[in-house]
Amino acid sequence: MFSLGFVDLKESIASWRLWTLLGWLEVRQRYARSRVGPFWLTISTGVLIGSIGVVYGTLFGQKMSDYLPFLAISLVLWTTFSQTIIEGSTAYINSGQYIRQAATPKLIFMLQVIWRNLVILAHNFVIVLALLIIFGVKSWETLPIFIPALVLYMVNALWMAMVAGLLSARFRDLPQIVSALMQIAFYVTPVMYRPVAMTRFSLIVRLNPFAHLIELVRAPIIGELPTTITWAVTIAMAVLGWLFALALTGRYLKRIPYWV
Repeated sequence: MFSLGFVDLKESIASWRLWTLLGWLEVRQRYARSRVGPFWLTISTGVLIGSIGVVYGTLFGQKMSDYLPFLAISLVLWTTFSQTIIEGSTAYINSGQYIRQAATPKLIFMLQVIWRNLVILAHNFVIVLALLIIFGVKSWETLPIFIPALVLYMVNALWMAMVAGLLSARFRDLPQIVSALMQIAFYVTPVMYRPVAMTRFSLIVRLNPFAHLIELVRAPIIGELPTTITWAVTIAMAVLGWLFALALTGRYLKRIPYWV
């Protein structure tokens, strides 16, 4: 069963022209006839970060020069991660007409989701770059680590989206549950607050896999190195998660057209 899932993944990647085109067209259609286009996402996200940054920075007694870049990086990257999983849970359902009519590799629709969210991330990352220019880069030495960290971050998001999408195609109430769980994960994960702030409940941070994931991509930008534990947890999640996701996909691949 694992081999079937791997073959479907290989064929889906080979069809990169299709899923990149579909993902890009979906972003364009969402902002059709808008002069600003997808940068409305950047504007709205920037306003959100500015508002939350002033309020929570004041409440937490944080220096704005440190807290605003921290918050921007956290929110931008977390939004990409959570939206990939949430949209992945409905990817097969929303593409049901294509799945029933054409014999295409099924993971094309998952790659379309992650490509679309990477395009949106590129637009929102302008905010992070602007804050780094304003407040300065903390460490140029740690900055290159962000690239492999982001790859590992999105690799984990993709296998979670694959599992959520497959199970949601079978159980139609699951997308709402996935959305609710991601909302809960947002509050228990140090996104708007620093991990050290959870002094009494530090165990929540240490045992939270999402905390390691967000720290993996955030630390290099704020001038820190991800810990060995963070690398170990995220790599282990990726390996075990992909083995499970591919095995599950291979097991139920042929049933997806009947479920959607």
